[in-house]
Amino acid sequence: MLALVSSALTGCSDSNETPQKVVHALSGATMGTSYTVKVVALQTDDLSALKTAIQGELDRIESRMSTYQVDSELSRFNQAENGQWFAISDETRQVVELGLEISKQTSGAFDMTVGPLVNLWGFGPGGVISKSPDQQQIDELLQSIGYQSLETRPQPSAIRKTQSAYLDLSAIAKGYAVDAVAKVISEQVDSFLVEVGGELKAQGLKPDGTPWRIAVESPVVGQRAIQKIIDVKNTAIATSGDYRNYFEQNGVRFSHTIDPATGRPILHKLASVTILDPSCARADALATAMMVLGQEKGLALAKQHNIAAFFISKSEQGFVETYTSEFEPFLMQ
Repeated sequence: MLALVSSALTGCSDSNETPQKVVHALSGATMGTSYTVKVVALQTDDLSALKTAIQGELDRIESRMSTYQVDSELSRFNQAENGQWFAISDETRQVVELGLEISKQTSGAFDMTVGPLVNLWGFGPGGVISKSPDQQQIDELLQSIGYQSLETRPQPSAIRKTQSAYLDLSAIAKGYAVDAVAKVISEQVDSFLVEVGGELKAQGLKPDGTPWRIAVESPVVGQRAIQKIIDVKNTAIATSGDYRNYFEQNGVRFSHTIDPATGRPILHKLASVTILDPSCARADALATAMMVLGQEKGLALAKQHNIAAFFISKSEQGFVETYTSEFEPFLMQ
């Protein structure tokens, strides 16, 4: 939903010329998706060791926070008994704690226990469905949904569930992975752009001294189009939308964004929301929460907490853009 409006500079300089700084592109697979890293370094620099370090960082996070790997920390916690403290890494616990903080800030619009409902509606590993589930199925699962059932403790690091709950970090872990990779890269270079599954973080400037340029996608079904281009540096960017992952039944579109309060896909007019924040993990979770809340409630919350947010809503006349004052400085003039 976010596109990189930049290109890697390639080619070889003459051996007598002073090496110039260019944009190197590194990419690979992680978390069931892909990652791309653009690094500003000398044209002659060998970045193979950096790529190995990036992949290692992503593999480590996935081994802890994946719901697809049966032996990950998260999967083993989901299989643990209710009420029992489960020993876990500081890293995973801190991501859970950040998620709980955002759950409270958004009055439960962001909820890491909503996974079973996502699966019920056909947006999980079980595959798509063509018919919406009946209300009884939804009501039964709602009994086990609620971030309030999760607790953490710092020493020794552990988490527990006070009732049956399925913890899913998919709406925050990719953002956290972006932050972690950015930290690894920043130990070697000053300017870079990290993207994991559409979530990004920009640091420094491009070789020509200009900011990184990011395109916010227009929420048009069935095609790729740019809605807005923003200039960014030293910030993270996350977007959530309802126009790529959905199914239709009797002319009604059912989005993959599930409201934890109702157990059903959102039906309001908000098509996408983009959040800018120093932390990509926070931006990732807030973007999901804002999509659940809708444009009116989401905008009110963003203004209350001084969040840089950009909303695209559907109307009879087309798409309508709304943004907070914190987001405005990033818009291209």
